[in-house]
Amino acid sequence: MDSRVSELFGGCCRPAGGGAGGALRGRGGAAPGGGGSKAKKKNGRSRGGKANNPPYLPPEAEDGNIEYKLKLVNPSQYRFEHLVTQMKWRLQEGRGEAVYQIGVEDNGLLVGLSEEEMRASLKTLRRMAEKVGADITVLREREVDYDSDVPRKITEVLVRKVPDNQQFLDLRVAVLGNVDSGKSTLLGVLTQGELDNGRGRARLNLFRHLHEIQSGRTSSISFEILGFNSKGEVVNYSDSRTAEEICESSSKMITFIDLAGHHKYLKTTIFGLTSYCPDFAMLVVSANTGIAGTTREHLGLAMALKVPFFIVISKVDLCSKATVERTVKQLERILKQPGCNKLPLLVNSDDDAVTAAQQFAQSPNITPIFTLSSVSGENLDLLKVFLNILPPLTNSKEQEELMQQLTEFQVDEIYTVPEVGTVVGGTLSSGICREGENLVVGPTDDGKFLRLKVCSIQRNRSACRVLRAGQAATLALGPFDRSLLRKGMVMVSPEMNPTICSVFEAEIVLLFHATTFRKGFQVTVHVGNVRQTAIVEKIHGKDKLRTGEKAVVCFRFIKHPEYLKIGAKLLFREGVTKGIGHVTDLQAITTKENGLEESLGLGQLSF
Repeated sequence: MDSRVSELFGGCCRPAGGGAGGALRGRGGAAPGGGGSKAKKKNGRSRGGKANNPPYLPPEAEDGNIEYKLKLVNPSQYRFEHLVTQMKWRLQEGRGEAVYQIGVEDNGLLVGLSEEEMRASLKTLRRMAEKVGADITVLREREVDYDSDVPRKITEVLVRKVPDNQQFLDLRVAVLGNVDSGKSTLLGVLTQGELDNGRGRARLNLFRHLHEIQSGRTSSISFEILGFNSKGEVVNYSDSRTAEEICESSSKMITFIDLAGHHKYLKTTIFGLTSYCPDFAMLVVSANTGIAGTTREHLGLAMALKVPFFIVISKVDLCSKATVERTVKQLERILKQPGCNKLPLLVNSDDDAVTAAQQFAQSPNITPIFTLSSVSGENLDLLKVFLNILPPLTNSKEQEELMQQLTEFQVDEIYTVPEVGTVVGGTLSSGICREGENLVVGPTDDGKFLRLKVCSIQRNRSACRVLRAGQAATLALGPFDRSLLRKGMVMVSPEMNPTICSVFEAEIVLLFHATTFRKGFQVTVHVGNVRQTAIVEKIHGKDKLRTGEKAVVCFRFIKHPEYLKIGAKLLFREGVTKGIGHVTDLQAITTKENGLEESLGLGQLSF
């Protein structure tokens, strides 16, 4: 697939070819209704069939946050306690969220319940949720055909609570799209709770610089938050809330990373995608212009970095229905071509939105498409339903494994705050960071690591005592000299003994280059939060590379050493030249001290 991503960067659009890369398949929580689509075969049985050909969901998984329950009518006290324990497990697996399918057997058979049985089962489920301090929301109901004269239905229920550690579930969504496609306006409408006036009023609160307000174009990275409480209701600034109040009232938080659409700010957009580690990307396409400008390039970046993305077609109020349909077909054609191999899923109803959210997180092939307007508010609620149900990509077990590693914090932003001192913003890659903890930061231009102390922590503009792996935050460093810091540094535990390098090797795919890629060529390399110019020192086994070719290439940073890890994703560019790959080898910088060879990490600490 990687070699074909070049079509999205430099090639022209191919006509639709090949399949969409697989049919809609889901996890245990797959949509009972299939999102309004036609009945699909599953294990030789047709969904929505009669009793002699019963409908099925995939069998229930032991892990994950999906639970099938045939019925929960008047359980004994012992059974009730067992059910509560089971709910705690599912909530823990889903990091505070679980989905219950009522009326479904463990093997996935859609049996359904009568209205009276369903009412009693939901009452029991509500008691279970109260016992663990959670709330339940009915997502949808569906009648099923089964061997019974009485109408039977299944119900899908979302159970949500603030986790025991009081850390709300936080998903990061990068916002991509061409200039003037309506990205900032859409975020303004979602987070402020007021529709736009058609002249960009909703986006004014998102801009950080005067020239952005004057031009109406984003040139920097900004963050906006949208909360959902345990009942699935939107929590935003519409009630004059502060960011602290939004965080306190929410059990789930969506952090939007608003990136620049103009081509001259492309390096800022790439930095946002590589450094801030978004869980998902939202590609905004204007209905009246279609796929234009940097849209194709942003789509290629999301695919190259393997960031799951969904598409929002904005400004449908400006266009005729035929124009919107033409834009949808244009997107579907590109998504289905061999370079993408995606399965578009157009969302037209709440049922579609629930299906899209559940399928999207599980299957990398599915790409939901929304059509909406930030002025009229058309279909805006469908996007909110989707974001409310969208599950995290990692489960609790994976996060716990990351938390048990040594502390590593990526420095993405640096500020000076009056009466606070130096503040750094970024993401905690691994471990746990606490207030008052002593860390080391580096590498400096001469390869040293410097000691510092974390004075305080803030997440989404509210105070936080403990930061866990995968979470983004700002750390106050007190009187630490800001001039010693730069973007691309890491703050790590003193026990880590970090390895730094100026020369490294990477296995790359050249996505696009006008001529041949040779030794001595200079490119801007992006690896996580590292962004620096590097020279091609050697191409193993070849003298030159052309578009679409693979090779192991040796790079050398031209300015100062960086902290890299083997296996890290790499993206490089220079003008129209672009390539992706991963780091395969590091030539660690060493120094001889007292006759011993020692890595230039903690062996050269400065105080």
